[in-house]
Parts: sequence; C-alpha cells; structure tokens
Amino acid sequence: MLRCLTTKAHTYVRLTRLDRPIGTLLLLWPTLWALWIASEGVPTPQLLIIFTLGVLLTRSAGCVINDYADRRIDGHVKRTATRPLATGEATAKEAIVLFVVLMLIAFVLVVLFTNTFTILMSLIGVALAFCYPFMKRYTYYPQLVLGAAFGWAIPMAFTAATDALPLVAWLLYLAKLIWTVAYDTQYAMVDRDDDLKIGVKSTAVRFGQADRLIIGMMQVTVILLMIWMGSLLNMSGWYYTGLAVAAGCFIYQQLLTWDRSRDGCFKAFLNNHLAELAVLVGIVLHYAA
Repeated sequence: MLRCLTTKAHTYVRLTRLDRPIGTLLLLWPTLWALWIASEGVPTPQLLIIFTLGVLLTRSAGCVINDYADRRIDGHVKRTATRPLATGEATAKEAIVLFVVLMLIAFVLVVLFTNTFTILMSLIGVALAFCYPFMKRYTYYPQLVLGAAFGWAIPMAFTAATDALPLVAWLLYLAKLIWTVAYDTQYAMVDRDDDLKIGVKSTAVRFGQADRLIIGMMQVTVILLMIWMGSLLNMSGWYYTGLAVAAGCFIYQQLLTWDRSRDGCFKAFLNNHLAELAVLVGIVLHYAA
C-alpha cells in the first residue's frame, strides 16, 4: 500500500513538473518584479506568500492540463515520450481532477487574501491557462497565448498591491508576453523535427529559418520596453545594470542557438530564468539603495 502511494505521488510530481522547477522560476521572477515595483520596494509578506504559492500552483496546473491536451501526441515526441499520461502511469480523469484541485486552491488564496479586482483578474488567468495547450492544434502562434498566461500574474500583482493598473503594469506585462514568446520558441525549436512529422503547430515551425532573427527582434523589443518602463519610474543604475545582464544573456542565447541543435536550443531556453533573475536583482537593489 505504502509503495503504491509512493509511486503515485512520484507520478503526480512528474505530472506537475515539481521535479523541474524552471517553469516556476520563469513565472516567479517577473511576478516579483511587479510586486516590488507596485509596492515601491516593500511588498508585504502576505502578498509574497500568496503570489509565490499561486505561481507554483498555477504552473503545476498548467503542466497537468498541457499533458492532458497532448496525451495522444506526447508519445511520438522524443522529449515527452515518458510523461505519465503518455505512458499510462496516470489517467486522463486523474489529470482533470488534479488540474481542478490545484486551480481551486490557487483561487481560494486569491479570494481569501486579496481584493475584488484581483479576484476578477484571476478568472482571466484561469481561462488563459486552460486554453493554451489546445491552441497548437489551431494556430502556429500558441506561444502568444502562453505569453498572455505566463505574464498575467504581473497585472494581478499590481491590482493586489494598489487596486489599480498603471501604464508601467502593462509595459511589464507586454515585455513578459514578448519575452515568453521568444523563449518558448527556443523551447519549441527542440521539438521542431518531431512537431513537423505529427502536425503540431508552433512559432518555431512557422518562423522556420528566420527563427533566430525573429527571436532577436523580440529580445530587443523586450529591452526597449523595459527601458521605457525604467524611465517612467526614474529607475537607478542598479536597474539598468540588471537589464544589461539580461541583454548579455540574450546575446549568449543567440550563440547557443547558432546551429539550432536540440541541446543548444534547450540551454538557451533555460538561460532565460537567469536573465529574468538579473532584472529582479536590479529592481530590488534600486529600491534598497
């Protein structure tokens, strides 16, 4: 009995990607950007806990619903062939129940500890998280929906901290959306050969040999948007130093993807969390100075 429970727990850990925290970090750092800025450098412990747990829960739920949507195709893709739904270790019913439970817990946190504006915003976040995995059947730009979902914690952080949505909130959100499209295109480049065989759509498939150029253009746009936001807030040199480190990471990623190898594209994708962290450190140091 104990062994069976342990095995099932391990299956759920893999299904929610708790054993692979990169997605959580890519969501968490920009959320903390927003909390720090909205709170002018002094976010409350309550909001920090709520949004950190919320990021963990919603990212886990997103992974579950993604695997549910891809359960019949993951077995045909080298990178995803061993996922629990593809191998039969977990059932479609289990995945739906787990998704609902995780999202309900996240929603309860918002309802109990934030305001009405943030509660209404969270409903949009749930819809975006649910819709994304199915978009790759209908459009070559599912990464846009992912970007909209991944960045939604940013305006929610502003509404939770200030009950308002200033221009800087939307600049941050747009920067995160574009950044997500860029790094998820790098991620999709890893699977492009398999996706072409089975007919799965992605920006990596659509962009083709222009992928690195378009990613580079998106990365430049992100930096420009972040500079604009910094100028509106009169950010100090600490912030721009963090932004310069992020720009350096973007250049490094271009080098990693030069030959479009699976390994290089995946390393470039992983590097984005360090770039986001550098921006966060710059923001924190700006307000601490």
